[in-house]
Formats: sequence, C-alpha cells, structure tokens
Amino acid sequence: MADRTGTRSTRTAVIIGLGRFGGQVADSMLRMGFDVLGVDSSPAVVQHWADRLTYVVQADSTDTEALRQLGLRDFQRVVVGIGSDVEASVLTVLSLAEIGVTEVWAKAVSGKHGKILRSVGARHVIYPEAAMGDRVAHLITSKMLDFIEFDDGFSIAETRLPSGTAGRRLGETDLRSRYGVTVIGVKIPGERFTYADGDTELREGALLIVSGTTEQVQRFAAAT
Repeated sequence: MADRTGTRSTRTAVIIGLGRFGGQVADSMLRMGFDVLGVDSSPAVVQHWADRLTYVVQADSTDTEALRQLGLRDFQRVVVGIGSDVEASVLTVLSLAEIGVTEVWAKAVSGKHGKILRSVGARHVIYPEAAMGDRVAHLITSKMLDFIEFDDGFSIAETRLPSGTAGRRLGETDLRSRYGVTVIGVKIPGERFTYADGDTELREGALLIVSGTTEQVQRFAAAT
C-alpha cells in the first residue's frame, strides 16, 4: 500500500474494530477502490476478514507500541469503529494521537463519549445510531424518499414533484419563493441525474433533489 517513494497511497485507509459499523465502512471503502488495513482484537473477526481486506491483523489497539509497529502513523485515514467498549475506544484514539496520527474518525455512542474522543485526539466524531434514527424518523413522518440533515439544521432531501409542476420548466415555477428550498437536481427514472437550472423541464415521474433548512425541506416534501 505504498507508492514508489515509500509513502502511503492516498487510496488507503485503516479500520480499527471490524464490528457492524467498522465492517460496513470497510466494505464501502473496498467498493470505492481503496486498500483497507483492518485491525481487530478478535482472532475470529480477523479470520472472517482475512480474504476480503487488503491486509488484516490481530492486535490490541489500545497498545501504543503495537500501533507504532504497524506503521499507522503513515496512513492518512484511520477509522476507530469501536463503540460498545468505551474505554478501548478512548484509549485507541489516545494511542493514535500519541504516535502522530492526525486524521482520526471515531465512532461515539453518546454525547459524553464523543466529547472525550475529541479531547484525546479524534478530529471527526461519528454518531451512526443517532444519525440513522433521525433520518428514519424524518422518512417515516414525511413524504421524503431520502433525507440527510447536517449539524447546522441544513438538509438535503429527495422528493417527488409537487402537484401542478409536471410539464413545466423549473424557472416557470415559484418553488423557491413559496418554500425557500433550492432545487439542486432532477432524476428521471431510467435517465442520468442532471443538475437543475431554470430551463430544466420537470417531467412526470421525475424526482427532485432539494436543499434548505430542515423545516423548509419538510414543508416542501409535504406538498408533493
């Protein structure tokens, strides 16, 4: 996973903790063409991933020297997927910081856990259960087909066309003034996604990608 200069390729990542979350991240990065080094303390888990990852090793990730010997300092991306064992999660992030890893993504199971992870060296803290719970709640209680909410209350959603807009051009509608959302793109079944402008035709059956505050996006989706 090193180039000819001996440095690590930018298309590499380390996943520490190959449980449900870490395993899903590893699978996704493999599909994206990344080389993935997996680290887990369980021999059974390491065996499970042996034929799937670029390289996988059994190690105690709370052991600073073990991480140093694995050369993790040379990697640009390290994901700590440990969640249930909060102590191991924190000590792993601390060990990574001690050997000089700066780009650490760590899973947190609570707000306090996340604050501790940031204080010991995690640059990015992820709350997968909370994020998924919020997303599913929005989808269940609205007409949105997909939904992503960011920390500052800004959201992006996939919705159907509002009634009365099929067959018109986007610039001929008053969607922006009525709802405050921006239509980013249009996806027509069987065709490629296209970015939207005033001349984009809103054809029957099309799906819209819109952005705005969460309240604006929810109000817009309710009109579809």
